[in-house]
Amino acid sequence: MTTQVEGYLRNLQDQICQSLEQADGSARFSEETWQRAEGGGGRSRVIKNGAVIEKGGVGFSQVQGAQLPPSATAQRPELAGRQWKAMGVSLVIHPENPFVPTSHAHVRFFIAEAPGEAPVWWFGGGYDLTPYYANADDCRAWHRCAKDALDPIDAELYPRFKKWCDEYFYLKHRQESRGVGGVFFDDFNEGGFEHAFSVMRAVGDSFIPAYAPIIEARKNTPFTEAHREFQAYRRGRYVEFNLVWDRGTLFGLQSGGRTESILMSMPPMARWDYQWAPDGAAEKALTEEFLPWQDWV
Repeated sequence: MTTQVEGYLRNLQDQICQSLEQADGSARFSEETWQRAEGGGGRSRVIKNGAVIEKGGVGFSQVQGAQLPPSATAQRPELAGRQWKAMGVSLVIHPENPFVPTSHAHVRFFIAEAPGEAPVWWFGGGYDLTPYYANADDCRAWHRCAKDALDPIDAELYPRFKKWCDEYFYLKHRQESRGVGGVFFDDFNEGGFEHAFSVMRAVGDSFIPAYAPIIEARKNTPFTEAHREFQAYRRGRYVEFNLVWDRGTLFGLQSGGRTESILMSMPPMARWDYQWAPDGAAEKALTEEFLPWQDWV
């Protein structure tokens, strides 16, 4: 299992980085390889100050340990005392132009084993879109790409994963969605390894076809400093979600992961003002028309 999945993930990281470099047109990813004292390591790739991408990170990691800490097994007691391995590709792209949405994607595999017992394993993954000045055509195309990727496997997956994404990427303390969603799944081992692996691959392989056309359509839209200020406010919501609610971030920190790699998803700049609320028709449209849950396809 692990050899097959790791090979796919390493190749996926390469393909995504190449495609994003092409979409940006000027900047290139730098790479840092790292090792984890408890076992495993990864490749962290960062792109910044490009023609389109202000900051982005695409990371591959494969980490392992003798056993998970109690904080990580509190909700999954069957994992206690087992050797474990987790691997995945995770990325966040923060464009400079506020009319180009931020995007996030990840795919991952987890397995825990103990002598004489069947392994516990699952896949997870998804991608979601976080616009600042939202465009309905982009939202529809984003969701259509996800649906088209999953329908050939099982037509029930997209509506199920879309709802899961809406509910997961939700700031409960704000009672507000982080963005316009996409698809998300976790703890997924249905249908056996080959079926579950095909679902993860469908998500991983469809990210660039979903995102690259949006970059191309919006990257030359003129913007002002006021647009950038609104983007910075909304990026603050992104930070709040990642630090308070995101399961992957919390697992990485609790399991002794590499902090720099875990937090490379943060935007280069964000802003908070006391009792801030959007003003202007376009800014209000985001929170009033686009962020509430809705069917896009």
